[in-house]
Amino acid sequence: MSDAATPVEKSGFLVQTISAGGPRGLLHRLGRPRFAILGVVLAAGFAGWPTSLAAREKDATQYGMGFIVNLPFPEAEVSHVVQEIVQNGIIRGTKEYNKDEFVSGAEVATATRVFPTWTESGKVFYKVRRNALDPRNFKNSGDVGTLAVRYVVQAQDEKHTVLRIDAIFVEDFRHVAHASNGSVEGAEYKDIHDHLDSIELMKTEAAEAGKTQQESSSRKQQIAFKDETAEPSIQPPPSPKVTQPPPVPAETVEPTPVEPVASVSLEQRVHTLKQQVERIVKAPGAPLKSAPFHSASTLQALPSGAEVLIVITTPYWFGVETHDGQHGWVQRDALEMLP
Repeated sequence: MSDAATPVEKSGFLVQTISAGGPRGLLHRLGRPRFAILGVVLAAGFAGWPTSLAAREKDATQYGMGFIVNLPFPEAEVSHVVQEIVQNGIIRGTKEYNKDEFVSGAEVATATRVFPTWTESGKVFYKVRRNALDPRNFKNSGDVGTLAVRYVVQAQDEKHTVLRIDAIFVEDFRHVAHASNGSVEGAEYKDIHDHLDSIELMKTEAAEAGKTQQESSSRKQQIAFKDETAEPSIQPPPSPKVTQPPPVPAETVEPTPVEPVASVSLEQRVHTLKQQVERIVKAPGAPLKSAPFHSASTLQALPSGAEVLIVITTPYWFGVETHDGQHGWVQRDALEMLP
């Protein structure tokens, strides 16, 4: 065995020596009893390496770091969406039981004892779930306590906003705080991001629809203007002289009714267009959601028979506009075509 051998090779040599010749062979080859004891200690130490490595990997998870991001949206829009998320009553990224997807029963709060008072700039929102039982993704949590999420919205400029999210769990009995590993913050941000994206998509679709409608209206006006300017230049051909029959007495003249063919055709076209772009809310009514998700907040309850304008079409949702100008989302199954 050379001096350049690694510790693992040396430990293997010692184990092989013990296995082949027993303690006497080891003493004969190494010369002193203390080397036999050292070999056993080294072998035991190397055997414990995987356990210590796994412990270090477990401790590598960072807790209490929070989440901060710069969003390309104005502060008013971000605050509006965050307020909707705070009001949805659920905390994502954690659960109390294995079968759960999230923690439900959360409430809106203006402040909570589990977080220190926020003294910096920005708008602060809290979502709190009391009596939470051992929520997942919090360090060493294993008791009943208060689970809370704090959202801080800070305007950076007119088009950018900084959003900060922090989550914490505090035991009721010992008042010990357990930091989050970031799962709650990441899941809550994803929900906020999805809401912002849906609103941006709705605004884009509405702008494109308005532009298309404006272009169509402009083309119709141009065609009507051309028709009006072209009419005076058309001279009707001279009518031939025809011998008029003797006049019929007035009492025998029966006016022929004129059928409003053009008017009926126009009404049919308008009705067809309305069927394409409008829908009626089915009984017993439907909620107008802020985003195309079941968990999204309800903007208002639409009564049965209410008419809405279709702005965006997705496989399961309609982006609609109500008569009072409110935009939102309604499930396709809750609407039906005009009769």
